[in-house]
Amino acid sequence: MTETIYKGDALKLFKRIADHSIDLIIADPPYNLGKDYGNNHDLVGFHEYVRFSNKWLKEAHRVLKPGGTIYVFMGVRFISYLYDILDQKLGMYFNSWITWFYTQGMGKTRGFSPRHEDILMFTKNDNFTFNLDDIRVPQKFYRDRNNMRGANPGNVWEFSHIHYSNKNRKNHPTQKPEGLVERMVLASSNPGDTILDPFAGSGTTLRVCQQLGRHSIGFELNPEYVQIMKERLAEPFPGFDSIDPRMKRIPLDLSDEEYRNAYLENHKRWFLARHDNALKDFHEEVNRIYGTSLPTLKLKRG
Repeated sequence: MTETIYKGDALKLFKRIADHSIDLIIADPPYNLGKDYGNNHDLVGFHEYVRFSNKWLKEAHRVLKPGGTIYVFMGVRFISYLYDILDQKLGMYFNSWITWFYTQGMGKTRGFSPRHEDILMFTKNDNFTFNLDDIRVPQKFYRDRNNMRGANPGNVWEFSHIHYSNKNRKNHPTQKPEGLVERMVLASSNPGDTILDPFAGSGTTLRVCQQLGRHSIGFELNPEYVQIMKERLAEPFPGFDSIDPRMKRIPLDLSDEEYRNAYLENHKRWFLARHDNALKDFHEEVNRIYGTSLPTLKLKRG
């Protein structure tokens, strides 16, 4: 797989991308909240920001394949305007309004502290890629008559922020969790597809695509972040830096030992692939519930 990084302004760099050539776009644009991105500040006038959003979303629509999907991170102030652009001006198909919930964030003393961000999911038409089996989450009970592969994760996703103590934390103010982006890539693309991140930042999308067998393209204005991305892509891979807590959930009705052992091995393959750093907690939970343990083996990736 290839990871291509272009340095410069996204609106100009979009011109390098051919029409209908991208399978998936994952975009985390500036929220216009005054963040310091090193060589620029995220704060312009209201109408100027809406015009900027119109321009880059129009380019995103142009480069997406007919069956392509776009995910857009956005803060509460402007998300309704982006929705309107995607829905009314570009005529895209609304699929999901995803809530990314996290347990720690900015504190307030007057008003409620925010604990989520929003993600819009739109598709270019109604015939799009969605690989549900690749993103299921474990169920509380393992029933033969239901889909034992797991449940749909729903539109509320819990992933911790990448805290400053995390070994994978980079010098970037809005680094996104790899596990969160992993779900988008697995759901809305196939191996060998091409994914574009027009505001690549610390390179999370490119790193995830590198490990999932997808080609990736990233645009980034700040040369320091470009260097961070290059170094990150060259680092050894210890497993993604975040995980949905439900992925370690063990069904409570595995009373038959043979049946249980078969399921638990499948559980690691289904839900913990590329999350070797979560296996220790998984084994401890198995022991807590069933008083037994599995061999402590690294997961083989297929």
